[in-house]
Amino acid sequence: MDINFFKKTRILDGGMGQELLARGMAPNGTLWSANALLNEKYHNLLLDTHKDFIKAGAEVIVTTTFTTRKIRLRDNNVEEKFEYLNIKAGEIAQKAKNCFPNVLVAGGLPPQYLTYEADPRPLDEIKDNFYSQAKLLNPFIDFFYFDVLSSVREFEIVIDCIKEFNKPYLIGAHISEGTNLPSGEKISEIIKKINHKKLLGIILSCVSPENYELNLKEIKSLGVPFGFKLNAFIKTNPKPNYTGAYKKSKTGNPNEFLGQRKDLTPDKMAEFAKKFKDSGATILGGCCETRPSHIKAMSDLI
Repeated sequence: MDINFFKKTRILDGGMGQELLARGMAPNGTLWSANALLNEKYHNLLLDTHKDFIKAGAEVIVTTTFTTRKIRLRDNNVEEKFEYLNIKAGEIAQKAKNCFPNVLVAGGLPPQYLTYEADPRPLDEIKDNFYSQAKLLNPFIDFFYFDVLSSVREFEIVIDCIKEFNKPYLIGAHISEGTNLPSGEKISEIIKKINHKKLLGIILSCVSPENYELNLKEIKSLGVPFGFKLNAFIKTNPKPNYTGAYKKSKTGNPNEFLGQRKDLTPDKMAEFAKKFKDSGATILGGCCETRPSHIKAMSDLI
C-alpha cells in the first residue's frame, strides 16, 4: 500500500454498529456489532451495509471488530468465539472488496479494555490482546486502523504488536471533551513521543464536529495527513463509564445513554466536513450514528 495514500482527500466509511441496529439487527448484551458476526442470519446484512457505504463513496471500509475484543466477548460469555468472530469480520470485509476491488480494507483494532478510557492494565496483557486480534485480521486487510484509542501508551503498544505484519497504520485517537485524550495527554504527544515508520495519518475518532473543531489547530500542526470520523452522539463520556452505562441499558443501543443528535443531517455534517477539508483535512469519514447518506454527502465534496 502507498504510504502517501491519505495525502490525497479520501473518504472513509461510517458507523457500522449503529447502522446495523438501525437496519434491524437485534441487540445482544453488549456485543453490539459483534452480534452481526455471531449470528449467521445477519451476515448478509453486514455485507450489504459494507457495500452501501462503498456505494455512497467510501474508499476505505473498516472491519466490524470494535466489539470482538476479548474482554467484551468474555463479558458476554462468548470468548471462545474470539477467533471465529475476527476471522469472519475479515472474510465479510473481503467479500465487499471483491465486489469493489479498488476499496481498501482497514483492520480495526479497538481499545482492548473499556471504551473512551485509557487502558490501565499491565503491558503484557494489553500486548497479548492487541497482538492476538491483529494476527487474525492480518490476512484480510490492507492496513491497520487503531480505532478510538485513548492514550499514548496504547498506541505505543499496538504499534509494537503489528511490526511483524509489515503493514502501515492509521491512528484513530479519541477525545471525549476538551483538548486532551482520556489519559490527559495531548494529541501531539502521539506523534512526538513515538518513532513512527509506517504512519498513514492521524484522525480523531468518534468525536463530535464541535469537539473536532476545538482540536483542529493542534492536529493540523502535526505535519502528517489528518482528518476525522465524526459521530452524531450527544456525548461520549457517560458516568461512571461507557461499559457500565451499556450494561444498564434497557435497549442494548448506545444511543439510549449517549443520546442521538437530530441536527446532524447529512447536509449539516457535510458543512462541517467541508470546513475541515478547507482547513487541510484529507481523511473524511463518520463514526456512530453516521449513515451511508452522511458519507455520500462527504463524498460529494471531492
